[in-house]
Amino acid sequence: MSSITSKATAALLVTGLFAFSSAAMATNGYFTHGVGTESKGMAGSGVGSSANMGGIAAATNPALGVFADDKWQVGLSIFSPMRSYTASSSFANGQGGAFTLGQGTYDSKNEAFPIPYVAKNWKFANDSALSFIFYGRGGMNTEWDSGQTAMFDPFGQGGAPATLPGVYGAGKAGVDLMQAFISLNYAGKVNDRFAWGIGPVVAVQMFEANGVASFTGFTQTFADAFLQNGQGAPATQLTDNGHDTSVGYGVAAGLWTGTETFSFGLSYQSKISMSEFDDYADLFAQDGGFDIPSTLKAGISFMAGDTARINFDIEQIGYSEVASINNPIMNLLTGCFTANPAVAPETSGCLGGPNGGGFGWEDMTIYKAGFEWQANETNTWRVGYSYGEQPIPSSEVLFNILAPGIMESHMTVGWTSERANGNVLSMSLMYAPEKTVTGASTFDPTQTIQLEMSQLEFEVAYRF
Repeated sequence: MSSITSKATAALLVTGLFAFSSAAMATNGYFTHGVGTESKGMAGSGVGSSANMGGIAAATNPALGVFADDKWQVGLSIFSPMRSYTASSSFANGQGGAFTLGQGTYDSKNEAFPIPYVAKNWKFANDSALSFIFYGRGGMNTEWDSGQTAMFDPFGQGGAPATLPGVYGAGKAGVDLMQAFISLNYAGKVNDRFAWGIGPVVAVQMFEANGVASFTGFTQTFADAFLQNGQGAPATQLTDNGHDTSVGYGVAAGLWTGTETFSFGLSYQSKISMSEFDDYADLFAQDGGFDIPSTLKAGISFMAGDTARINFDIEQIGYSEVASINNPIMNLLTGCFTANPAVAPETSGCLGGPNGGGFGWEDMTIYKAGFEWQANETNTWRVGYSYGEQPIPSSEVLFNILAPGIMESHMTVGWTSERANGNVLSMSLMYAPEKTVTGASTFDPTQTIQLEMSQLEFEVAYRF
């Protein structure tokens, strides 16, 4: 794809979605707990459900478009993640080459974000459907700018450590990752017991990082230059470069089989190969690579009486497919000689290298249960619960101050009201209780860092 075409596509998507939101998601890692207000009211479940959840249901399972009405659907959530970290005291206090964070508990700014979605479903006479879907999913936004400091002896020779402002000693730190997806999905029925769906997915990402200039010496750009001429080169694509844009393409497919009383669904979205973040080629592994992991979902749905439906789903997110997300920060010590001279002349583990240090995230498996009760012809109520072991090992807490995606449990409620004019109003509320992860700091093992997070989200949608 040409650079001009890529930028035009990115501009279209960014204008359409990001004009309304500064997305900041951190639920199941950095994926949302569900897509669509009705599904979110059941903790993101519904892969196997034949209930009418509107055209946005095709984002949960492309086969579900055949069960959706042909209305437009618009939704808006207010998402509120509360993030903080606590750095303990240290025996090293920045001496002897240690990199020590300033002791204390600090909160990230930015705790409320609007996130919209739009969907339209067209039904055809042959029991098929075409769904247009446009939504935000994933993302991370942190801003640490409340008196944090870092201490270190730049020469590691026992001198007085320098105390510098910012989490990593380079001023205000944080990241801003926003993602938007657009899909055109076709779904059809083989018969009353089997439906399928498939469609292309276009994704656009915007990313910004600040306050990590202290890692310049651990970049492949710096290390390679040092090997060549004995003097490192500035890593100009590491930090504080504003927002950069990345575009990529994938495919989503799904199937549904069963009856009105019991059914099964399966859905898969491929890994989306994204163009590199060129302005952050010194930060992310593989010269700025930041692909979007694949997801695999399976679920059953059954009627418990005439008015109640129960869903059980499993979702797998493949964070290990993306080097910049999965690679541990310890790659700096095992594959970057400027961080560990004993491995000279190796540079592949340096930031930006083919095996560059990253966030160390592991794959996630999420289990979801949802209950839907039609109280009368007008009102439907929903509740749900999901659990998935968070993806960040205790050994990765230092770098993940930037991206503390540590939530595990989500509790949800939802409500749908069919209006007298035939339109449909839906609402959902999600609460993710506080979760903490504690581990030793990578560059000062005498210090512990605790990440802490909790979340709230309210979403409203209207079909017309």
